[in-house]
Amino acid sequence: MDRQLVILNPRAGRMQASRRLGELLPLLEADGVTAELLETNGPGDAREAVASRAGAFCRLVCIGGDGTLNEVISGMLASGADVPIGYLPAGSTNDFAASHGLSRDLVKAARLITQGVATPIDVGLFNGRCFVYTASFGAFTRASYAAPQPIKNALGHLAYILEGVKDVTRIHPHRLTIEVEGERFTDDYIFGTVSNSTSMGGVLKLDPNRVDLHDGKFEMLLVRAPENIGQIILAAACLQRRNYDHELLRFMTTGNVRISAPADMDWTLDGEFEPGAAKIDIQNLHNAVRLILPHAEAEALH
Repeated sequence: MDRQLVILNPRAGRMQASRRLGELLPLLEADGVTAELLETNGPGDAREAVASRAGAFCRLVCIGGDGTLNEVISGMLASGADVPIGYLPAGSTNDFAASHGLSRDLVKAARLITQGVATPIDVGLFNGRCFVYTASFGAFTRASYAAPQPIKNALGHLAYILEGVKDVTRIHPHRLTIEVEGERFTDDYIFGTVSNSTSMGGVLKLDPNRVDLHDGKFEMLLVRAPENIGQIILAAACLQRRNYDHELLRFMTTGNVRISAPADMDWTLDGEFEPGAAKIDIQNLHNAVRLILPHAEAEALH
């Protein structure tokens, strides 16, 4: 079975992948695996195709942004198949690719598909819905899905920053009760993320020395509501320096998380909108799918 399914989101990023498809497909077939191309027309297309057809191919290749990759991996989990996934990051931020050492150069990324190593990676579940690298709430998370796609295509990271500035006027604390690692605590928070990534929104970077992407655990970062503007300025400076010792910050590693939250508190999963819920269970599925990674990245795990 020497066939691969190449799933392209033609609207991702600056649409460069669509324009270069004639150059990329021969690279993906360099090892003798023929390619069948599927272009998505809207949300859910990639997930549906993978869920129903993954088992008919020896490899899947996703060309798009983090949201498209989320659909491909979600579809793989639904399919029950164990087929390696290659990723050509063609989105606006590509946080997942940055965390896993994948090149944003589409030609280099395409060559990796035939030369890399299929490596097990962790996947998250948010009340049963798949997320690949982050589930977030609060300040600035809205920016990842609120900026229109044409603006993201034109401005890239700047689009997220500009949309995030609008969010400043909407920042308000949320009262949460969190159960994690045998501990239960309640407080007011303006931001939180449960992630398996070193990059979020292309802006917030976590300390790579404190993040293990393949250990069956998440990193959880919470920002408590400040009492004054000085506190939040100092906390922001600490985040930029990747120092999590500030009184407003809480950083920890955990496998699963249970959260009681306002039902109308919206979330984002891998940059896409997710409606809130009063009870939230977040689980880590260790080594859930296989992703084709560079040799150096794969060897570092063994």
